Amino acid sequence: MAGDQRLGAIVVGTGIGVMTHLPALRAAGFDVRALVGRDPAKTKSRATQFAVPQACTSVTDAFAVTDVDVVVVATPPFSHCEIVLEAISAGKHVLCEKPFARHLTEAREMLHAAEVAGIVHLLGTEFRFWGPQAWFTRLLLEGVVGEPRYFISLSQMGVLADPSAQMPAWFESAEQGGSWFTGAGAHTIDQVRTSLGEFERVSASLQTLSGRPGATADDLFTVTFRLRNGVEGLMHGASSVTGPPVRASKVVGSKGVVWMDGFEVWSDDGSGARHWPLPHDLSGPAPVPPPAELLKTEYEKLHSLGIDLEPYTRIYTIMRDRILGRALGDGPTAATFADGVALQAVIDAVRRSARDHSTVVVDDR
Repeated sequence: MAGDQRLGAIVVGTGIGVMTHLPALRAAGFDVRALVGRDPAKTKSRATQFAVPQACTSVTDAFAVTDVDVVVVATPPFSHCEIVLEAISAGKHVLCEKPFARHLTEAREMLHAAEVAGIVHLLGTEFRFWGPQAWFTRLLLEGVVGEPRYFISLSQMGVLADPSAQMPAWFESAEQGGSWFTGAGAHTIDQVRTSLGEFERVSASLQTLSGRPGATADDLFTVTFRLRNGVEGLMHGASSVTGPPVRASKVVGSKGVVWMDGFEVWSDDGSGARHWPLPHDLSGPAPVPPPAELLKTEYEKLHSLGIDLEPYTRIYTIMRDRILGRALGDGPTAATFADGVALQAVIDAVRRSARDHSTVVVDDR
């Protein structure tokens, strides 16, 4: 640990890294000492804008100029494994964004390295800590619907409907780990795992509907699944559908239903719909949007609401307390690299199912 007793961090990534991770780290009591990015001019500019002392173009350079305890990897998924392994070999604690890896082999390699090194390792599944979803999950675990039987999640938006919309090259490249499924569907997979159970098998369709030049990654996914406990479900998401955005989840159980519609949670046990206001412990401060000058591309505008800042602050508070050996409070559990492996196993199975037009058993061993 640094001599001033404040945990030092470096952020790798100049997009969501500075829009969300950097302010969340500071809110949780970390000292952000370096920003790492591929473009020297952009990295320097954003380090200056956010008062970060060092601007570097590699993790190696950052380690040479400052003392850090934590490395945050907020880069495209094709680069995660190399950066994470370098940070672990240097004895640093790591938080890695999702999608965790390009494939299951990389995910397992990172988990194994982290476990051998004994470092704190967390995965960026921030929606576990987003108030409405955390409340939805808690109600399910408390049995508000009785025994869960069926899950459905629908998400539609038009971010890729416009052929001229600006997106990072990697996001539309299947070869580099991009796609709407790995970006948005990964959150739904984590929601299912934390509230209902582990995946047993999947049957999936991944489509590219937008017709954007050069796009090889999907922008629409439809996945049916069965969990090990017998719960079945459907998750559907699209990023190239015009019209009002849709974001909703519902679980049908033996005693009723519970659903999340946008920012609100409801249930019905047969006696009529009941609204569930967020409890105090899951209600954070009002979202703080990133600076408007950072929101130029359609990809950057996905973070325009700022709803991920408070969830990431909670994740970094847990990370800080684990590193310092403090007792953890109540609330959602932060995801680790083990969750990253389980998540990647489902992603790989979905890809295989879509490619082979078959039902695939999830291999998360």
